[in-house]
Amino acid sequence: MADASKPAPGTAEQMIGSGWYTELSPMWPGQGLSLKIKEMLYQAKSDFQDVCVFESESMGTVLLLDGVIQCTDKDEFSYQEMIAHIPLCSLERPAKRVLVVGGGDGGVLREIARHPGVEEIHMAEIDKMVPEVSKQFFPEMAVGFTDPRVTLHICDGIKFVQDSPPDSYDLIIVDSSDPVGPAEVLFEKPFFEALHRAVRPGGIVCTQAESLWLHLGIIKALAGMCRDVFEGGSVSYATTTIPTYPSGQIGMLVCAKARSGQGEGQGQGPNGAAEGGPLDPRQPRQPEPGPLSKLGVGELQYYSHEVHTAAFALPVFAKRELAGCLTFQ
Repeated sequence: MADASKPAPGTAEQMIGSGWYTELSPMWPGQGLSLKIKEMLYQAKSDFQDVCVFESESMGTVLLLDGVIQCTDKDEFSYQEMIAHIPLCSLERPAKRVLVVGGGDGGVLREIARHPGVEEIHMAEIDKMVPEVSKQFFPEMAVGFTDPRVTLHICDGIKFVQDSPPDSYDLIIVDSSDPVGPAEVLFEKPFFEALHRAVRPGGIVCTQAESLWLHLGIIKALAGMCRDVFEGGSVSYATTTIPTYPSGQIGMLVCAKARSGQGEGQGQGPNGAAEGGPLDPRQPRQPEPGPLSKLGVGELQYYSHEVHTAAFALPVFAKRELAGCLTFQ
């Protein structure tokens, strides 16, 4: 049994005096990513988690929550751009109302803000310390909070979704931590049923969905559950590369709600049903977003339509394991 008097692996206390941070977790046993510390910048305990920021030698400023890397200056764009633009560009008509659950560093907000057709961006973030710390230490990500279309709700994201009227959003992005501790409920069926209810017909729910190399069993269970919840729609898995996430790869489940047959921008068959079957997110339909000069946001660094399509191509071992769980393979 662990000694409760000793700091948990990966916490700020472990790092002080060592000169190195090593990310350790039961989610990836037997391995750990190490970063050399240049300077410790911030460490505090919020109402929910340990929050730490340090300057690294190789990856710039690093944000940790409960000892787990959330983002770094050098590679954050590869995750933020993909989890935002894949679903936004997959929709048949431009999104107007978007909800982000989690994502308190502001990076996903920054990327959504690139899309001029979006009229409202809501964020449900449980920990007020995360946006505050991000604004202080990650201004290039937190710039998303300054967009006038953004409304930040400091609240329980699950309850916020449950309380949302049906068909409220064109897109919901769940930028969650790993399914351990408080974030575990964000991977369970009741939450996804609430997400399905809150997104409009033909809309998309896109959620962080772990690594093929480390969590294939979790991905398979999650995708299978989403196939049940999004019956008549589609469930797909896309990947992106990011050096400081475990195994250097992370994925996202893109779940499209069944179309009602009455939505704009889609044809109808002779019986009034939507043509073409469930929405296929592998096909980008909206233009690639550009810079956002009024917020000082420059050109995209990772996402393109070409990368969008390629992100859904799975390696053979994953394709075999996920057969029957995904709509398109």
